[in-house]
Amino acid sequence: MTPAFPITSLLPDIVASLAERPRLVLEAPPGAGKTTQVPLALLDAPWLAGQRIVMLEPRRIAARAAAGFMSRQLGEEVGGTVGYRIRFESRVGPRTRIEVVTEGILGRMIQDDPSLEGVGAIVFDEFHERHLAGDLGAALALDVQASLRPELRLVVMSATLDGERIAQWLDAPRLTSPGRSFPVHIVHPPARAQETVEQHLARTVQLALRENEGDVLAFLPGRREIERVRGMLERMDGATEVVALHGELSLAEQQLALTPADPGSRRVVLATNVAESSVTLPGIRAVVDSGQAREPRFDPASGFSRLDTVVISQASADQRAGRAGRVAEGRAYRLWAQSRRLEPSRTAEIEQAELSGLALELAGWGSESLPWLDAPPAGAMSQARDLLRRLGALDDASAITTLGREMLALGATPRLGAAAMRARSDQRALVADLLALTEARSPLRGEASRNDDFRQRVHALHLWRDGGTRGARIGAADAGALAAIDKAAAGWRRRIEARTPPSGVPNAHAVGDLLAHAFPDRVAKRDDAQPSRYQLANGRGARLHENSALLGEPWLVIIDLRLDARDSLIYAAAPLDPDVLEREHAERFTHWRVLRWDDARQIAEAFEERRFDALVVSRKPVPVSGDDAMPALLAAIRSRGIGGLPWTENARRLRTRIGALRTWRPELGLPDVGDEALSRTLEAWLGPFLAGKRRLEAIQPAELSDAIAAMLDYDQRRALDAHAPEEMVVPSGMARRLEYGARDDDPGAPPVLAVKLQELFGLADTPRVGDGRVPVMLHLLSPAGRPIQVTQDLSGFWNRTYPEVKKELKGRYPKHPWPDDPWTATATHRAKPRGT
Repeated sequence: MTPAFPITSLLPDIVASLAERPRLVLEAPPGAGKTTQVPLALLDAPWLAGQRIVMLEPRRIAARAAAGFMSRQLGEEVGGTVGYRIRFESRVGPRTRIEVVTEGILGRMIQDDPSLEGVGAIVFDEFHERHLAGDLGAALALDVQASLRPELRLVVMSATLDGERIAQWLDAPRLTSPGRSFPVHIVHPPARAQETVEQHLARTVQLALRENEGDVLAFLPGRREIERVRGMLERMDGATEVVALHGELSLAEQQLALTPADPGSRRVVLATNVAESSVTLPGIRAVVDSGQAREPRFDPASGFSRLDTVVISQASADQRAGRAGRVAEGRAYRLWAQSRRLEPSRTAEIEQAELSGLALELAGWGSESLPWLDAPPAGAMSQARDLLRRLGALDDASAITTLGREMLALGATPRLGAAAMRARSDQRALVADLLALTEARSPLRGEASRNDDFRQRVHALHLWRDGGTRGARIGAADAGALAAIDKAAAGWRRRIEARTPPSGVPNAHAVGDLLAHAFPDRVAKRDDAQPSRYQLANGRGARLHENSALLGEPWLVIIDLRLDARDSLIYAAAPLDPDVLEREHAERFTHWRVLRWDDARQIAEAFEERRFDALVVSRKPVPVSGDDAMPALLAAIRSRGIGGLPWTENARRLRTRIGALRTWRPELGLPDVGDEALSRTLEAWLGPFLAGKRRLEAIQPAELSDAIAAMLDYDQRRALDAHAPEEMVVPSGMARRLEYGARDDDPGAPPVLAVKLQELFGLADTPRVGDGRVPVMLHLLSPAGRPIQVTQDLSGFWNRTYPEVKKELKGRYPKHPWPDDPWTATATHRAKPRGT
């Protein structure tokens, strides 16, 4: 008998809505039954006309579970009316009308048959998770519906969804179903001092078992944490069954977590976020939530979307807590402070993922103008296309190549797809292992997990394959992880038509030579001066850690590294045969003539370089002509700064005069001769004086003055001499120098005229420069040349200050004139004649 679900009463409305309009948004909380009841309700709809329903399920566990539950409702085995297709596994038959598929499978279906022949409806389940492949699948399906299949039905379902926004995007009606939920009491048990999240969770699970009836579901971010907590719980309480639920388990192990516990027994299910929705866990009365999940984040260091441990959203926390209220009133224990605020919903993966796979899909589709809910960021798409061109998947016009179509059909990430498609027939079995190992977490454990030689992972897999569990060298590698990797490798072998799995130890360079096709930008050459440092083909630097197993290797291909500001730390790499680069990557080599400055020898030098992308493979010196040296000289001057040139005092004064007049008379159009401007325009003003020179010391000081003067035309030179003269003739008949640039922060500051007081007798007003606009700053000196007064008001000085100065200094300098009337006295630079 089919059990009743909260969504049952809404099913007629769903069918009727799709009869009238081809798109629908369905909101239904966990436990409503949407995943298994909606596809079955659509089977007999007249508009379906016997065609198939494809339901997109984000996770493999949920896809298997949903297909199994629907099949049991129909009294059939999976593969009859209902089947599923996930990566490397398919259970569908000629009678199958409901196919539950994972996200990558849907993309392949649409790319292979854009008209979706025989498919009448596509159902997108758990759309709120906003996986990249789900967003792409929905955009492609909408494009198909708009251009080829207007009768195709599209249903978007979710437990936590911004239904109004989705409905506007789809131009679709929106239906909401009630859920089956009992009250859930939320508690926040505090952690103890020095307690890890895993210890806190294990202790809280014990508390939940004491305070509640039924089973306990605990959420952890990943398999590693699950295994550690499992060990803790089994040591605490051997009577309670502890089972795991995550994506790396076998089908039988997953089924164990999804079936009810034996009567009278209790159990704890340790799960990743696969248990948030879509799968039904019977008997759960309490939830313990770590508040963490593992989600893909693009890591530019590795070129992959790495699974990072992140804090969950409020929507995820609500879904997790809701698991405790499916069968009766329950309790949810949250292992974070009650005051902590979570983000309302999960960020769409398209906004934070590496997009080379998406860019390849769109190139294969032939258009990027899809009806996106959230369009891919332009910068990330540009970076993705650059990578695809480097891999050979796109041509220079960003059109997909034959290799790109082969990579697309394979279904691997573009990097790994390039390695697989470029492998020779005798390398395909090994490349299948590399595909599986590169996509998985390292199977090495303990001290071996720190080994940065990627070949050790291959060796561990082959040992396990050759000798079963014993071959895994207990303590060095995880047999369960190796079994999962071996299963994935077998799937890849089927796809690339490699029959026999490889075994034994591969050739020393076999792994690196193959992975160079996936990571051509991570080919690295050792720095001869620093053996632990490497230069990468993408221009960056990287280094080995102190205990690296790869120390001494002249060439590497780097698979995983931590990005640092200067040199990234290498986590995993494999040795590479440089001759393979010559044979298989010849198009990446270029020849360059390079000029550079040798700072130690203070001379320009030239080389001919052969490069693999930005990586210098070989270099030989070549003669340098004077003209060739000019760019290196200019670069050296800029590096040292304008102040490093051999400026004379005359050149310095010329610059300050020009700077002053430029401020006073901007209409003259005088050039900017400040340090920053001269550095920026070196080629224009200094370039003509560098012809034939190879060394900085060849620049003569007088040439700098000539170069600055040459920046002025004839009229500007005349204006400079007239309005910012080098010197000024004072009433004594002597020419006295004007000092410009008295203030560094003000090029237009008045120039200083330092002059003995007696030389200005008879001068009523302060002298002016700048076409009469700027009074000079007078530094009036005693007969001994010591400062008496600083002023720009000579008239005021004669009237107010001179009498006091005269009184004070006349006795000290009796041989010099001190007239009572300085206005009419004769200026002199000498002392009084003897006897006067």
